[in-house]
Formats: sequence, C-alpha cells, structure tokens
Amino acid sequence: MAITQEVKKDLIEKYRNKDGDTGSPEVQVSILTTRIQNLTDHLEKHKKDHATRRGLLMLVSQRNKLLKYLRGQSPERYQKLIQSLGLRK
Repeated sequence: MAITQEVKKDLIEKYRNKDGDTGSPEVQVSILTTRIQNLTDHLEKHKKDHATRRGLLMLVSQRNKLLKYLRGQSPERYQKLIQSLGLRK
C-alpha cells in the first residue's frame, strides 16, 4: 500500500518548484494523490477494511485542504496541478 522511494522521488522531481523542494503544495498533493489511488485499489479488494477506509478519508481531506490553500495563493499553479493530475474533470 505504501509508495516506494523511487515513485516518491519521481513525483518530487516532476512537481517541484526549485531544487530541494519537497514541501510545496504541488509535491504534497501529488504524493497524496498516489497514496489515495493505492488505497482505493486496496479497498476495492478488501471492502470491510474500515481502518484503511478511515485513513483514506483523512488523506482525501488533507489533499482538499492543500488544494484549497493552493487555489487561494496561486490559481494558475492550482489549474496546472489539477490538469496534470487529472483531478476534477
């Protein structure tokens, strides 16, 4: 269920704003989106895993908070991120 270091490193490289950037909203949202996709796949197989479902809901909530922050700070960066991740069609 957890993402590997290689996948995380690739996401950081793709969405960072400058060298050494690991905490920008874009990087955080991309990592959360990957984790959410992994947990969603897990829950399709294990429908009664309520602890994982709770964790998934917390991750979705955290991602929504970060997206709301980014939308308020920089609408251009927000739109670019939404398009690249394929969120909110």
